[in-house]
Amino acid sequence: MDVIRRFSKPVLRRPRAVISFEGWNDAGEAASGAAEFLLAWSSVTEPFAVIDPEEFYDFQVRRPHAVLEDGGTRSLTWPMTRFYAVEVPSEDRDLVVVLGEEPSFRWRTYARYLTQVLSELDVEAVVLLGAFAGQVAHTRPVPVIGVATDPALVDRHRLLHSTYEGPTGILAVLQEACREVGLPAISLWAAAPHYLASNPNPKASLALASKTAEILGLDLDMTPLRSTADEFEREVAAAMEASGDLAEYVAGLESDHNTGIDVIDRHAEAALVDEIESFLKGQDR
Repeated sequence: MDVIRRFSKPVLRRPRAVISFEGWNDAGEAASGAAEFLLAWSSVTEPFAVIDPEEFYDFQVRRPHAVLEDGGTRSLTWPMTRFYAVEVPSEDRDLVVVLGEEPSFRWRTYARYLTQVLSELDVEAVVLLGAFAGQVAHTRPVPVIGVATDPALVDRHRLLHSTYEGPTGILAVLQEACREVGLPAISLWAAAPHYLASNPNPKASLALASKTAEILGLDLDMTPLRSTADEFEREVAAAMEASGDLAEYVAGLESDHNTGIDVIDRHAEAALVDEIESFLKGQDR
């Protein structure tokens, strides 16, 4: 069985790719939210190719979903890596948007298959989107950190530099695979407040989408995503008014300039995190 299932072969002009994965690399669903915003902007709904999940996922960890369709027919939805072709008539370049879930097995093989599809379309550069749970305040601008196959790209696009060392995810493996085939790649990492990391964070999605549009020279109307981010901030502000502990904690983050892009504070009180999660989950969006 062919691991790559192709439904069509789009003809694209000097395409660049934007790639995002749900899971470990996607705190607050910020990265996947930014990629989905790009797809919504493009109105493209059907992928031209997928990577079959059989060899790469532990289905006891990421189980397929049963879906009841019209007429009572039941089908299964499997974790898939989906490739979308986005024509951009207003520009001289097109896009490939890739959405998937972080695989469980054979990461290097998986990355080679993914870059194979990009090479077949003559993709010229890649932007990888990620988000991590950081010790940052939601009241501050979202820090966006860059990691690139060419470190000069980080300075060129006015991104923060990463000093992180430690366990990593599929984005790092894929960026290394891009380097191996000579494909320029840059990873954008948004720092999402750890006390909000279990809730969708459209403010972090907006930061990633805006920086992606800037790097790729896309004229995107951010109004819908910005409106969602504004509503999110109002809900968090209401939670702060209801919780003196949360307001005090956020004030401490605001005053501590040294924690601006640190990875999650693992000593934060679990009760505080549960409190804000319960409040936000009870809101109607």
